[in-house]
Amino acid sequence: IRRLISAVILLLIVSAVTFGIFFLLPKLAGQSSDQLAQQYIGKAPTPADIAAVKKNLGLDKPVYEQYWDFLKGIFVGVDYKFGPDVAHCHRPCFGYSFKTHIEVWPEIQSRLPVTLSLAAGAAVVWVVSGVATGVLSALRPGSLFDRAAMGVALAGVSLPMFFTGALALALFTYQWPIFERSDYVPLLEDPFAWARTLVLPWVTLAFLYSALYARLTRAGMLETLNEDYIRTARAKGLHERKVVVRHGLRAALTPIITVFGMDLGLLLGGALITEQVFSLQGVGAFAVQAITANDLPNILGVTLLAAFFIVLCNLVVDVLYAAVDPRVRLS
Repeated sequence: IRRLISAVILLLIVSAVTFGIFFLLPKLAGQSSDQLAQQYIGKAPTPADIAAVKKNLGLDKPVYEQYWDFLKGIFVGVDYKFGPDVAHCHRPCFGYSFKTHIEVWPEIQSRLPVTLSLAAGAAVVWVVSGVATGVLSALRPGSLFDRAAMGVALAGVSLPMFFTGALALALFTYQWPIFERSDYVPLLEDPFAWARTLVLPWVTLAFLYSALYARLTRAGMLETLNEDYIRTARAKGLHERKVVVRHGLRAALTPIITVFGMDLGLLLGGALITEQVFSLQGVGAFAVQAITANDLPNILGVTLLAAFFIVLCNLVVDVLYAAVDPRVRLS
């Protein structure tokens, strides 16, 4: 309960800081409300148009009132008056795009399945492959497998995503057409086509992350397998598999869960480079387009969504600590 309350408070702080960055700092830097309102209108606006937009969007109010209206829009929605017409922005309302004049949240929502599919599939691949490789390396330290696995892991950590992604496309799509390049297919529409379009991004993204998890798992297992309780478990005659999995791996999972929560939260907020390399129209690609166009409402929406996922994943990690390590419950 304490973690849940602190997560809500943290999200409020993040929303306030993010709102201040996008709306308070420009004013401190010399940008006026008229200049901000002009981005909603287009070229050659009249003073009457600028004044009307300022009033409709609340840009003529103090910053704290604007922030309160922004919070109310997220939780209950908000009405925008455009002359005689009233447009209702449904909750969660992050405003309207400067460029397309479309609600921000429906745009993000339409791209969210792509990012969720990419992050979830890649997470499964990198956790299974990384942890398994780390355990096998720790059981045979100094062996040929250990040296080869850690060498590949070092390469995976060192090579940037834009290089490995482009290399994977060049080899497995153009040189050897094993994975054809096609648009994203929703999971419920065709599960096989959904997986086929995402296998190469999954593997490429997992190559980067599984390398880190293999090294973390190996280091944790080597430390844990030298503990007194591991020797006691072996002396009691327990099967080696039970000693390694139940007693060794379980104790070594705490740092892995910590890193996994951060990595998954960041990816759920948008895998910018991966989506750009593989032409996936997810939240990351949406963020890049918003930044390029200097579209503040879209940038603000993506930033708050990413913060929400990071806080949520860290909350889940705190709960998993107690499930994995009994020492956390006892403390």
